Amino acid sequence: MLRSMAARTAVTPPATEVAPVTLIVGEEEFLVDRAVRDLLAAARDAASASGSGGDVHDLEGSELGPGELASLTSPSLFGGGAVVIVRAAQDAGKDAAGELTRYADAPAADVVVAITHAGGAKGKALLAALVKAGAAQVRCAPVKRFAERLDFLRAELRRAGRKADDGGLRALLDAVGNDLRELAAACSQLAADTDGVISAAVVTKYYRGRAEATGFTVADRAVEGKLAESLEQLRWALATGVSPVLIVSALAQGVRGLGRVGSAPRGLSADALAGELGMPPWKIDQVRRQLRGWTPDGVARAHRAVAAADAQVKGEGASAGYALEQAITTIVACRAG
Repeated sequence: MLRSMAARTAVTPPATEVAPVTLIVGEEEFLVDRAVRDLLAAARDAASASGSGGDVHDLEGSELGPGELASLTSPSLFGGGAVVIVRAAQDAGKDAAGELTRYADAPAADVVVAITHAGGAKGKALLAALVKAGAAQVRCAPVKRFAERLDFLRAELRRAGRKADDGGLRALLDAVGNDLRELAAACSQLAADTDGVISAAVVTKYYRGRAEATGFTVADRAVEGKLAESLEQLRWALATGVSPVLIVSALAQGVRGLGRVGSAPRGLSADALAGELGMPPWKIDQVRRQLRGWTPDGVARAHRAVAAADAQVKGEGASAGYALEQAITTIVACRAG
C-alpha cells in the first residue's frame, strides 16, 4: 500500500539539480530516513525554483507490482513530474527488480526516484545493476564503533554550526546512549540552547544529572563490584528517564568488554589493541582496571545474568527495574567470586 498517494507538492527537480535516480544503501535506519528526507527536500526546492509541481509516491519494494513503476513515473494529468520512493528494494520481486533496473538505465527527465537497499546479500544483483546503470549513491553504513559515534556527533554539531571538545562528545554519549536518533536530537537541542564550545561541563549542566546517571555509569559501578553505588545510579537513571533497554545494553557492553580485554594479549599496549578490539585506548585501560577480581568463569556467569535481564526487560518480565537490580546484584556477586 502506498504511504502517500498524489500529494500535490512542489517536487519536480531539473535533472541538473537532483539526480534522477538515487540509490541509498545501508542498514542504519536513521541515516537512510534522513537521506530520503534530504532528497525530497532538495527535489521540492528545485521544483519551487522552476515553478513546477507533482506527486510523491512512497512504497515498499515488496509492494511494487509488475508495471506499477511505469505507472508512477508516467506523466501526470495535472502536469509536472513526481518523486517515487522505493524502500527496501532488496525485497522487490523479480519483475519489479527488472523494471527498476531498466528504469535506472533510462530515467524520465521530470521524475526523481529514490531507492533504498540494505546492502546485504539479498537483492545483490539488483544493487549491482543499479550501480552499473549510474544511479547516484548515498552510503548509510552502521555506526557501531566508539570512534564512529564521535565522528557522527561532530558531524551533527557541524551541521548545526557548532563544535564540541572530546570531553563534551564523550559526556553526550554517556548522557544519551548510542541511538542515532536520540543523539541527533540531543545535538540539535544543545546547539539551540547553549553557547560556545560544548564541553563536558556544558553537557552535564544541560542534562541536570542525567550525564552522571546513565546505563554506562550503572555498568561501570557493577563490574567494579560497587553494588550500592550501581543500584543508586540505576534508580537515578530510571527516575530521569533512561530507557531500561539502554541500561541492559550498557551492562552487556560492560561485561563483554571484560571478556574481550581479559582474553587479549597482556603484553600489548592499549594503543596496539585498539584496532583489534574496536575500542578506544582509554576504554581498554579502564576495562583493565575493572578486571581486577574477575575470573573467566565469573565473566561467563555475568554474561548469562545480563542475557536473562535482557529478556526480562524486553517483555518476559513484569518489572524491568527489578530485573536490572537482580542482574546488577548477580554481576557484583560474580566478581566477588
